Amino acid sequence: MKTRILFLFAFSLLYVSGLNAQDYEYIGVKKCKMCHNKEEKGNQYKIWSESKHAHAMEALNAEEAKDPKCLKCHSTAAGAPEDMLSDYITVEEGVSCESCHGPGSAYKSSKIMKDREEAIKNGLVIPTEEVCKKCHNEESPNYKGFDFKEYSAKIAHPLIEEDE
Repeated sequence: MKTRILFLFAFSLLYVSGLNAQDYEYIGVKKCKMCHNKEEKGNQYKIWSESKHAHAMEALNAEEAKDPKCLKCHSTAAGAPEDMLSDYITVEEGVSCESCHGPGSAYKSSKIMKDREEAIKNGLVIPTEEVCKKCHNEESPNYKGFDFKEYSAKIAHPLIEEDE
């Protein structure tokens, strides 16, 4: 009986966590830009828009731009499950905010974003080396090694916190 109760409890947890994961939707860089485009906050959008991530689709030739093996890393929208895409995200925006930070539909509100723990509970991903290595790995035909510390410094775009 104990085993059966434990099994049902474990199954319930998995089921509920699966439902929560499906509640997140990719919203696209224009939605992120609305709050992350202010100089006094760190100008994260501008930093991203000038990065190789923002121009990742331009790095592909016409044939590669149709290849799912290339698209999964060169475009957030192309690499995400179709049922998690909103009407706002496009393949052309390349490697957008949500490739690194997770689908933003549940954590995008200012109220949630002001509380880091709450944002994480709502799907915000704090990028780690493992997140980056989903694309920056030996599967890439252009892979030349990946030094997380070096490359994350190149794309750093910290949020400048307001004094409260």
